[in-house]
Amino acid sequence: MKIAPQEIKNLALEVINQQAEAVHKLKDYVDDQFLEAVDLIFNSKGRLIITGIGKSAIIANKIVATMNSTGTPAVFMHAADAVHGDLGNVQPDDIVMCISKSGNTPEIKLLVPFIARMGNKIIAMVSSTDSFLAKHSDIVIKTTVNRESDPNNLAPTTSTTTQLVMGDALAVCLLKKRGFSTEDFAKYHPGGSLGKKLYMRVFDVMDPELVPFVREDETIHNTILNISNYRLGATVVLDVNNNLIGIITDGDVRRMLESGKPIESLVAKDIMSKTPKMIDYNDLAVKAFDMIHKHKITSVVVLKEGKYVGLVHIHDLLREGLV
Repeated sequence: MKIAPQEIKNLALEVINQQAEAVHKLKDYVDDQFLEAVDLIFNSKGRLIITGIGKSAIIANKIVATMNSTGTPAVFMHAADAVHGDLGNVQPDDIVMCISKSGNTPEIKLLVPFIARMGNKIIAMVSSTDSFLAKHSDIVIKTTVNRESDPNNLAPTTSTTTQLVMGDALAVCLLKKRGFSTEDFAKYHPGGSLGKKLYMRVFDVMDPELVPFVREDETIHNTILNISNYRLGATVVLDVNNNLIGIITDGDVRRMLESGKPIESLVAKDIMSKTPKMIDYNDLAVKAFDMIHKHKITSVVVLKEGKYVGLVHIHDLLREGLV
């Protein structure tokens, strides 16, 4: 079938607008039942078992993943598999949340009475509040939609979107109620750039073997060689007691050359910057990147118990995927 581009565009906009309207209407369903569901899950000594069939099962899988990553132990159980042995996954203290648009599928009608007989609390996330599922559940979270987005009102589209959004709302409320912190989040997300930003420290990324420095009375010639040898674009300046008194960067060297002053009459302390940007050895590495980005520099001086122990360079952060 040949369809004009404008007609395709109009259809896409209609789908988006319809789903946005359905999501907006969910605010009417954040009611006492929703609050009761949050409290029930929060106070449970067991896990949240989430089940569904068809596209609702896919949404259930996603909600499980979100719950687990934000501090609420959750397990996915396919409704069809549940009545063929997987029901053994449900432990006495677990809560079961069934997700369904109609709430009347054969699998749900078979599964729900067995769960009720086992004594587990049942939460329904359902569009039809007159359904079998809604009538046989302890708590009903409504995700009512007027119609699906496809022209035939058949393909699960708007209904699965509202399920997804309501699941996110439930997870975030539980996250807040648990006082789930950035540190907690890091424990569950150790992989990838997100995890690294949340747990990787300066000492994890810097090279402890690269500790460039010169004394305050070092010649400019030797200072430049020191910068070149370490290939960090900078070296720090220490006094005779190993106290940090400044830093010399490639930029400081260029500015010295542009000034026209004779190199022979200068030493390190004459061209150093007296206020280097510093960070503690145990600080988050992402803090070093924030400093580099804010001050438009390439290296930050690293201190451990107030003593100079090296430089963290932007290349260290790039190598770890923190930039």
